[in-house]
Amino acid sequence: MRHDDVTVPAEPASMADTLAASAFDLYSQRGIARVRLDEIAAAAGVTKGSLYWHYRSKDEIVLAACGHYYRSWHEQMAREIKRARSPSAKLKRAVRASVRTCLIDEANRTFTLELFTLSLHDADVRSGWRAFFDSVRIFYVDLLTDAIASGEAESRDAEAAVDLMLAAMEGYKLRALFEPSLCAPSAERRICAALLDQVGLAA
Repeated sequence: MRHDDVTVPAEPASMADTLAASAFDLYSQRGIARVRLDEIAAAAGVTKGSLYWHYRSKDEIVLAACGHYYRSWHEQMAREIKRARSPSAKLKRAVRASVRTCLIDEANRTFTLELFTLSLHDADVRSGWRAFFDSVRIFYVDLLTDAIASGEAESRDAEAAVDLMLAAMEGYKLRALFEPSLCAPSAERRICAALLDQVGLAA
């Protein structure tokens, strides 16, 4: 089933989900190494013992926070493209939302950079990130393929164009460590234009 055909159900969050969301929020603000399990539990409104009922270790809660981030990204993209009618409009909305949440939002940007570091030595984190990244790539390839088929994008090779666009996104993220102005809110329009150019669309 294609990503733009998916309806995201509105279900009440379980306690495991609430803990994962709390962990993600705290990790994004302060870094994974600086957050204690009792702080995650307190932010979720439960005891540390309750956290251990759902997650047996910090490694498990880190993976749960990753899962929360991955699901949230796809849920947001589903909402974004639902608001657009044409293939090019869907792609533009998706790119703009990604820039806003993955690059301009410093907390999200920091969290994903920490995942890169963890991935060097943690096979589970690396595997989860790879699966997420592959799903993001497929999402964008599908959108660009539709835009090309409708004559709204000039790219000849959707997969190659998306690969370049995603590589550019990650490049912005890494460079922003040393050049914060690259991903400042004032840079959002410029970044979007550069990324859309990679896939043959004018901003």
